[in-house]
Formats: sequence, structure tokens, C-alpha cells
Amino acid sequence: MLDQAYSRRQFLGLAGGLASIVGLGLVGCGGSGASDAAAKGSAAAESVSGEVTYDGASSFQALVEAAAEKFMDANPDVSVSGSGNGSGKGLTAVAAGTVTIGNSDVFAETKLEADQVKNLVDHEVAVVGMGPVVSKNVKVDDLSLEQLKGIFSGQITNWKEVGGDDATIVVLNRKAGSGTRATFEAAVFGDEAVDFKGDAELDKSGDVQTQMGSTDNAISYLDFSHFDDSKFNAIKVEGVEPKSANVTDDSFKIWATEHMYCAKDADEATKAFLEFMLSDDVQGKLVEEQGFIPVSAMKVVKDASGKVSSK
Repeated sequence: MLDQAYSRRQFLGLAGGLASIVGLGLVGCGGSGASDAAAKGSAAAESVSGEVTYDGASSFQALVEAAAEKFMDANPDVSVSGSGNGSGKGLTAVAAGTVTIGNSDVFAETKLEADQVKNLVDHEVAVVGMGPVVSKNVKVDDLSLEQLKGIFSGQITNWKEVGGDDATIVVLNRKAGSGTRATFEAAVFGDEAVDFKGDAELDKSGDVQTQMGSTDNAISYLDFSHFDDSKFNAIKVEGVEPKSANVTDDSFKIWATEHMYCAKDADEATKAFLEFMLSDDVQGKLVEEQGFIPVSAMKVVKDASGKVSSK
């Protein structure tokens, strides 16, 4: 499972790569002008102007919004705005040029054609854990990957089959195109195809929060930043708690890298904002404040044979 999980994420060199990007400036998506502007912070206000637009993963929209507020404070001549309509839509939009940034929980190669991907540049801005959540009335607090596989394939339909009460399981899924769904299914099902829709397919992470808070006997999945113990319970997987520390050392297996894609010929405002996302102002504090993990904090490496291990 471990080797398979990392092969999906193409994690080779990821932590070191981001550290290099943060230290040396943005690779791709522009030249030194944007790098200098972002590095100067508020001093960049006079030199950077324009409109930055984004769409994509709702899982880290709050992080992007928080960073955008700080960036616009320092750069009042730049407008940053967007939506969280899912990774697939974000990638399609940035490839088509209808937004300047596409946010995604998955690599663009999984959603776009090769000729579209070659015109984009990937920026890995954070890591986030994702895990199953259950209604407040559900007494189950730990599920194995095999049990999750059974529930989200429709093979397990009653909570009593996994140690809970005699009640029908209500499965709240995400719609196809969701990067959160793709990440969850990759960790649970591996390379197996799954077309089970469940009792509902929801558009956004916020929709899952709302529905989980008002539905008994339900199960779904969310990124850690959308956990809300006043509405539902996040549960263990294979006995491991869904916490960032357990993602960092890879003991919790369901997680994703958060990507921000732009065109190779992106405008200066977009380049400056992406540079800001990789700056200490965001990576040093804001990422963790918003419930995410800096990519450079991941304590995972691959040896020459491709085997994954922890530092």
C-alpha cells in the first residue's frame, strides 16, 4: 500500500524541490520581476498590478483566500479572486485560459490531455490530510481501509457490519472531478476502478460539512481543514488518528499535495502571487494556521530503488 500510495503522488524529490523553490524563487511561470516583487512585500505595491483569477479545489480555497488578503494588502493594485468548483474544473479553466490559476488536489496529468499539461507549470504549495467523517450518532470511531473500501463500493451497507448499531449507512460522496474524491479513492481503492455514487454526490467541501451536520448514520470524507467536531466526528483509519503530525510521518495514509497551476506565459501579477504562496509569509505560518502542512515538512524520502521510508 505504501509504495502504491507514493507512486500515485509522484513524491520523488517533492520536499527538497519545494525547499529549493522557496529559497531560489519560482521556477517557471515567469522571470525575476515577479520574484523580486513578491520578495519585497509591501514595497512591491508600486510595481505589481493586474487581476489574478483562480478556480479549482475547494479543499484549500480558504488558504488561497487568506494568502490573497495578505498579498492584496501589500499590493493594492492587484485583485485576486476566484472560486472552489473542484480540481477538474480548475484545471480545465486554467488550461483554457479562463482563469490565471487552477487549484488542484491532484496532478494535472490525471485530468487533462498531455498537450494541455505541457503548457502549464505546477506549484506545490501545501500538503493536507484527508479522512473519513461520520455523523454524531454513529458509534464507530475507527475503520480499516478494507472496511472503507466495502462502504464506498456499496458492499457494506449497515453500521453493524463494522461494529456499530443496526442502521443503514448513508454514503455522502463527492462528485466526479473532485480532487478530494480522487485522493480518497486512490488511497482506499488503489488502482481499482470504482463507480459507486452513494446516496448523494456533493459539489464542495462546504456542502459535505453542511450535509454531514444534518444527516444521521452518514459517512463521507473531508480534508483536515474542513473538520468540524461540532457537526460530525472525524475517525481513525487503521487505528491512526487523522492529525497533521501523522500525515507528516506518513502513518496516516490519506493525504494530498495542493497544487496551483498557471500558464507558462502567465502575467506578472499571477507570477507574483504564486511566488508569494511559496514565500516565508505563507509557508512559515499561514499554511499551518489554515490547517495545512508545509511541503518541506514532509519527512519522507525514496531510496534509489524507489522504496519509500521515513527520515
